Amino acid sequence: MKPTSKRFPPLVAKFPGILHGGDYNPEQWPKAVWAEDDRLMAKANWNVVTLGIFSWVSLEPEEGRFTFEWLDEIFETQARAGRLVGLATPSAAAPAWLSKKYPETLRTGADGIRRRHGNRVNFCWTSPVYRRKTREMARRLAERYGNHPALAYWHVSNEFGGECYCELCQAAFREWLRERYGSLDALNQAYWTAFWSHTYTDWDQIEAPGAPHGETSIMGLTLDWKRFTTDQIVGFYLNEASAIRETAPGVPVTTNLMGTYDGLDPWKIAPHLDFAAWDSYPFFSGRPTDASTWVYVSFTHELNRSLKDRPFLLMESTPSSSNWYPVMRLKRPGMHRLEELQAVAHGADGVQYFQWRQGRGSGEQFHGAVVAHNQREDARVFREVAELGEDLKALSGVAGTHKPAEVALVYDWEVAWSIEAVAGPCTKGRDYVATVLDHYRPFWEEGVPADVISSDCDFGKYRLLIAPMLFMVKPAVAERLAAFVKDGGTLVTTYWSGVVDEHVQAFVGGYPQPLREALGIVSEEIDALYEDELNTVVAASASLFEVGERFEARGLCELIHVETAEVLATYGGDFYAGRAAVTRNRFGRGEAYYVASRNDKAFQKALLGRLIDRLDLERAVPFDLPEGVTATRRSGDRDYVFLLNCTAASMRIPLSRGIWRDVRTGSAFGDWIDLDAFGSAVLVFEPAARGEDLILAANQGRA
Repeated sequence: MKPTSKRFPPLVAKFPGILHGGDYNPEQWPKAVWAEDDRLMAKANWNVVTLGIFSWVSLEPEEGRFTFEWLDEIFETQARAGRLVGLATPSAAAPAWLSKKYPETLRTGADGIRRRHGNRVNFCWTSPVYRRKTREMARRLAERYGNHPALAYWHVSNEFGGECYCELCQAAFREWLRERYGSLDALNQAYWTAFWSHTYTDWDQIEAPGAPHGETSIMGLTLDWKRFTTDQIVGFYLNEASAIRETAPGVPVTTNLMGTYDGLDPWKIAPHLDFAAWDSYPFFSGRPTDASTWVYVSFTHELNRSLKDRPFLLMESTPSSSNWYPVMRLKRPGMHRLEELQAVAHGADGVQYFQWRQGRGSGEQFHGAVVAHNQREDARVFREVAELGEDLKALSGVAGTHKPAEVALVYDWEVAWSIEAVAGPCTKGRDYVATVLDHYRPFWEEGVPADVISSDCDFGKYRLLIAPMLFMVKPAVAERLAAFVKDGGTLVTTYWSGVVDEHVQAFVGGYPQPLREALGIVSEEIDALYEDELNTVVAASASLFEVGERFEARGLCELIHVETAEVLATYGGDFYAGRAAVTRNRFGRGEAYYVASRNDKAFQKALLGRLIDRLDLERAVPFDLPEGVTATRRSGDRDYVFLLNCTAASMRIPLSRGIWRDVRTGSAFGDWIDLDAFGSAVLVFEPAARGEDLILAANQGRA
């Protein structure tokens, strides 16, 4: 392992270590509780609180009357304790007086009915009144707190999402389309509207798509509505962010994203964030046999690190159970520490929670929190949070460190939207997210770092590029992929790729038309299997598989013709038995692989595991990992290796020769380390000193 000296500046300039804290809502509690909160936060090892997320009515109880005094007091309390503040704008939840006086600010559903006041994120993205009011609040907060010594970052609004179908938004959508297409002729051609006589002859005829009453058969319109909604959200964010930056420059501004949530393309808002942040609420079943949830969370951490190519903030998580799932299963001992260290391992320079104290009522009264209704500081959850805080202090040297990757997976929101918009090849089970995750999992299992990028990102810094189900190929993407392979890169893509352009119009001449030369194949048909149907894929070449090796194929099987590619595997069943199922095409100095069917996890492990070996990709650790255990590494002036046991069984992990030291305890490990169920350890490697490796046999310990 070769450490690199590359480091990033701190997420917030006022704190060089790892942030630990979360949402604090003192306005929901009597002042008598505040002093106790201050005492307990010190015991929990919190160094940051996020204030004001849903505090609008407490800051402006009636129009034009601002009551910031309570927030002044909280700021001063946090500053005296040495804690920092992330200050949110409260635009995610409007006060009732605003909804009553300005009903046009409320959201309208796809059914055309304006929503009543209530819940949250229930506002119109376009409303001039709402934008004026939220901008004013952001400006006033910036004027009052922008230079406060405790202010660490700004958190604009909260968990952006959803669509508004009011007339203001419909008119804005038409204007957006005018700017995009320039003429109705160009729009009609892009949308293929001659079908079913859907040709538009006036801009005012265009309405937002969507059930239950809107247009659903024009895929280009559906996709453009998704793009438009993302642009509206970005504009709404910038309306507040620009007021903050103009009034109080110099403090980082961000907002909290939501993983693979399809309502916002994060690549469009990322350029406007000073650092990426996201909210992680995985549904852990607690079952020991499946690490899929841990794989998904790791993947999403990789995405958020990749958005800015630097460390990110885990803005929200829960130290206990979440009331957002059908079963509020408690996190087992060790799971909380594992989950938060997993975030740090993949690039987080801070972990935070929703929320500090369980509310006594309303929608999230039983959602997990650091301080539960029992208010006990000796409670299991509180103790685990405090202990994690101690861990993070010991890991302060990890902050700002790099996580270089030679591999990238393409997960593209516009590709996801287009796959869901089309009418084939099946009505369910298209599974774009699951398919990309299936391709990510072998890298997770092997401890190979991977970035998660969009198809618009730069491919040049990677050696291996995985682009499953690249259904939509946007302008210039095919050319950049071809150049990547020609220049010596290795590309893996799959069935249902290169099918449509950016307007969701099918390419003619055989898929994947824009990638045909690089891949050396052409597709003829695609077969959608029933849920209980199987085909097989049989290895036909020893160049990557063992001849005769068999794998299961489910869901989708594409029938392809080989042009310049080499056949590595064929179908074992049905009328297309013997036809190519996996191919490799040498193109320039690189190779492009095409996988024509959706195959089982054993296939993914075989194909991608062997490519890892073939390309000699660097792993986080130079030793094998048991199933369910993953490793990742962050590199700065030294290497920090995170070992994460994502199973409910204890694991003994054989280490490579030398000395591995636990960063927090200083304990040394030689030949092996034991991890409890859901156990985790952060190690640094030291070459064995003379005689020291002989002593370790008598001093092995548990992490």
